Amino acid sequence: MNMTLRATATTAPFDTGKLDRLMEEAGLDVLIATSRHNVQYLLGGYRFFFFDVMEAIGISRYLPVFVYQKGHPENSAYIGNGMERFENELGSIWTPVVKTGSWGTLDAIGLAVEHVSKLGGETKRVGIEAGFLPSDAKDLLAALDSIELREAHFTLERLRAVKSPAELELIREASERVVDSMMATFAACTPGMTKNDVVAQLRREEQQRDLVFEYCLIAAGRSHNRAPSGQQLEEGDVISIDSGGNYRGYIGDLSRMAVLGEPDSELRDLLGEVEEIQQAARRVIRPGVRGGDIIASGEAAVRSSPHRAVLDFTAHGIGLVSHEAPRLTATGPVPYPPYDANRPLETGMVISVETALLHPARGYIKLEDTLIVSADGWEAPGDGGRGWNYR
Repeated sequence: MNMTLRATATTAPFDTGKLDRLMEEAGLDVLIATSRHNVQYLLGGYRFFFFDVMEAIGISRYLPVFVYQKGHPENSAYIGNGMERFENELGSIWTPVVKTGSWGTLDAIGLAVEHVSKLGGETKRVGIEAGFLPSDAKDLLAALDSIELREAHFTLERLRAVKSPAELELIREASERVVDSMMATFAACTPGMTKNDVVAQLRREEQQRDLVFEYCLIAAGRSHNRAPSGQQLEEGDVISIDSGGNYRGYIGDLSRMAVLGEPDSELRDLLGEVEEIQQAARRVIRPGVRGGDIIASGEAAVRSSPHRAVLDFTAHGIGLVSHEAPRLTATGPVPYPPYDANRPLETGMVISVETALLHPARGYIKLEDTLIVSADGWEAPGDGGRGWNYR
């Protein structure tokens, strides 16, 4: 096992006071984070490159572990894979304690337990991310009489709810690069290409812009099926692209439209309806407004539309995770309690607003935008290309 203990702690890259308050509210003494997105956040952006696209190794899997004791950031520890000693030598990891000897889940969580056992003060109530902790590692923790396990997902989500200026810049870059990739992809679309071809083109465009391609939902023609396939594009086809591109951990998730040929008046009117709903939701966004007001405004616009029966509107928080705080509604596609529906929006929160019109004859028509709550309202990175894109 490789272990480094530094005499003094480097400054934590997150608000330790806020985390301490959140842990106090949740009744937590110690936090053991094991999701890759939260570990990345707590480490100030560090993510081990070797396991970026897979996690299986040998007879187990990679399990990064971050340990934090309430009120004592100087006792923070990171437990990583044996190969992460190279990153540690480069100074990539800020924690005072770094252990880079794990090759599986049990030895990783064992090193975390070893560290916690040496901490002074209260360490009994331990917060974990149950959905991101392998069962064998959780069983090991649960068997210890000295600790009580509690869920910490909510605590960590609230810590990340308001983005820092550095995070916001990454979200801006992710959004702009995704839309630029879409515009380049639309320009390359021709009759005879398949939906698989379009997705492959978008993948190349995103990778050329230093994005990690995550997915592309694509609809074409009259079909509402958004899976990549061998369906061929035809002249006059409507094309919907909804893609997530990841820039240094932060997600750019937007949707734009194109048509192979010039859009007719009906298509312009249909996208105009979608735009009206988007703008209705966007207009209410500003600090101090209840999160649920975004949903209420968008839903009111849907009800006034002649196509309300085939419209689908929602809004949600976005950042390191595609649906995260602020939680605006309990009726969206991803189920969770609407914690922020009756709470004020804060400067630095990030919201995705999306409206889709599933027209039976003209196809799938959708816009999705990213909105950053700013001091005087909102800003919308990647806001180009929101009309019909065509040649």
